[in-house]
Amino acid sequence: MYYSPARTLRKLYDMQREENHPLKSFYQDDEEIECRGTWIPNIDVKETSEALVLYAECPGLKKDDIKITVRDKVLSISGDKPQAELKKDETFHRVERVYGNFCRQFTLPAQIDTGKISAEFINGVLKLRLPKQERAKAQDIEIKSE
Repeated sequence: MYYSPARTLRKLYDMQREENHPLKSFYQDDEEIECRGTWIPNIDVKETSEALVLYAECPGLKKDDIKITVRDKVLSISGDKPQAELKKDETFHRVERVYGNFCRQFTLPAQIDTGKISAEFINGVLKLRLPKQERAKAQDIEIKSE
């Protein structure tokens, strides 16, 4: 047997699909709400002193293919990745890319100012900036002496 990068990637993809199986929703993080779709974009979340920043990989999509909503402190990211239509004389021999609709939902922490959320989409990566409310930011308190 020989080493095949494609086979290794396929095994990793299968493991990821199994991990994202609907039954896994029983074990999901408290911040994420179950949301169905045919595929799930990978998401990174980082925190700064000013905001939470969310990065979602959405290759092959345009900004108009993605919908972002916030309702009752629940952030929803959804959309659809259409598959290219085949011409009459074309046939696929292998299809490994994912297509179809997707949806991710997250319960936002109380300190997020939902009225100031901003989004940008560059090179297939959606970046959401979720600023913290002023009162949620850390403040240094000066100690005075008498």
